Amino acid sequence: MTLTDAQLERYARHIVLKEVGGAGQARLLSADVVVIGAGGIGSPAILYLAAAGVGTIRVIDDDSVALSNLQRQVLFGTDDIGQPKAEAAMAAIACLNPDVKLIPINQRIAADNAALMLREADVVLDGSDSFATRLAVADAAHALRIPLVSAAVGPFEGQVATYRGWEADKPCYRCLVGEPQDAPERNCAETGVMGALTGVIGSLAALEVIRALVPFGPDMAGRLLLADLLSLRFRAVGVPKDPACPACAAELCVP
Repeated sequence: MTLTDAQLERYARHIVLKEVGGAGQARLLSADVVVIGAGGIGSPAILYLAAAGVGTIRVIDDDSVALSNLQRQVLFGTDDIGQPKAEAAMAAIACLNPDVKLIPINQRIAADNAALMLREADVVLDGSDSFATRLAVADAAHALRIPLVSAAVGPFEGQVATYRGWEADKPCYRCLVGEPQDAPERNCAETGVMGALTGVIGSLAALEVIRALVPFGPDMAGRLLLADLLSLRFRAVGVPKDPACPACAAELCVP
C-alpha cells in the first residue's frame, strides 16, 4: 500500500517510530478489528484505533446511548442520546478519520453467532460488561485463532490481557477464568465506576490491539496487566496455560 501525502502527514508521528514506520502504518490501514461493546472501554478504544488509522473497525453493540453513559463513554455526546451506540460510533468516526470504515452491528453477540460475527477479523477487542458475552467471544476467537484483547473494569480497578491460546505456550481466556457457570453478573450501574478509569483501560486495550497488528516490544500475550487506580499502582502477572483447560484441550484434538 502506498500512503498518500495526506496520510503521510496524518500518521507522521507513527511513521517516524522505528517500531512502526511506513510499512506498519500500511498494515494498520489494511487491518480489520472487531470491537465488542461501545461502552466505557470501547469508546476510547474505538477513538484511538480510528485515530491510528485501523482501516476497518466492526463495532458490535445492541444498546442505545443513555444520559448515564456520558460520564465515561467519550465517543458520544448529548445529541446522541437514544441513538444506537454502534451507529453513533460510525458518525463520530466519520468526522475523526475518513480513512476508517466503521461497520455498526446493532446486535448482541452470543455463543450461537459469535463465530460468524468474528470471522476474518485480525484482532478482537472485548470490552463488554457481560460475563456470558466474554466467554462466548473468547471461545469463538480461540476456535478461529484470532488474537483476543480482553479488557475489564471495576469501580477503581482494571485489567487488560492478550490471549492466543492455540499456541503451545500461551493461555486462552478460559485458562484464567475456568468455567464459572454461576459467576454473578455485575455492572457499573450497580457498583459504580470512575469515568476516567475507563479511558485509561480503553486506551491500553487499543494499544494492545495495535501491538498485535504491528508487533513492537515484548510479546504481551500471557501477561495480565492489573491497574489499581485508587492507589495508582500497576502490575503485570503471568497467566499460565492450564493443562486442564477444556478449550485448549479441544484445540489439541484438531488435526
